[in-house]
Amino acid sequence: METMIEVQNVSMRFRMANDRISSLKEYAVQLLRGKIHYDEFEALKNVSFRVEKGEVIGLIGHNGAGKSTILKVISGILKPTEGTVRLGANVVPLLELGSGFDLDMTGRENVFLNGAILGYSEEYLKSKYDEIVEFAGIGQFIDIPLRNYSSGMITRLAFSIATVVRPDILIVDEVLAVGDAEFQEKSYLRMRDLMSGGTTVLFVSHNLSQIRQMCNKVLWMDHGEMKMFGPTDIVCDAYAGIGR
Repeated sequence: METMIEVQNVSMRFRMANDRISSLKEYAVQLLRGKIHYDEFEALKNVSFRVEKGEVIGLIGHNGAGKSTILKVISGILKPTEGTVRLGANVVPLLELGSGFDLDMTGRENVFLNGAILGYSEEYLKSKYDEIVEFAGIGQFIDIPLRNYSSGMITRLAFSIATVVRPDILIVDEVLAVGDAEFQEKSYLRMRDLMSGGTTVLFVSHNLSQIRQMCNKVLWMDHGEMKMFGPTDIVCDAYAGIGR
């Protein structure tokens, strides 16, 4: 099979100032005096795994386990402190929906702005415009500035733009947990459609039943380490057995 994602010995460390500094001026003064002290936080610890073309990988673990961090490393948003990530195709990350939007521009303008950021041509976006708006359910609000949108409307529009094509690799962080029940169902069906079309998917969810339905493998993260990686039922059963 064709390898789409190969993560090798990836570690991620952050330096955090442990001083309580209330202003930039105070920070500059303390820095010049050499009195800034840092604690090192290891978000990822020597993580390695491989994903083949068309596989759907679920990421599970408690809050702060490192799930979102590993997705950001794979997406290229964060550069690992150690280790390497090799990709067999382009990645479309759905991590912070709407981060590429301009709140002063209308929904219509943002379709083309955000679409361009994701690498879609203007011609392609024009051909898919009606489909994007219909899926998002924005209706008459499409021609007003985004600052008048609810967070749910922004999320729906961002998801619709990002999934209008069939990306080779899709990275998703809790997207299926946003919006109302109707949109969650639409998002779930759109994701299933992408998966059936051969898209390789990594996604985070705290919903184990959703993971069991959608994934053929699961990565269990715990305090920055890869606790387990393998077939869905085996890993989910082990994870659910914690505390019994």
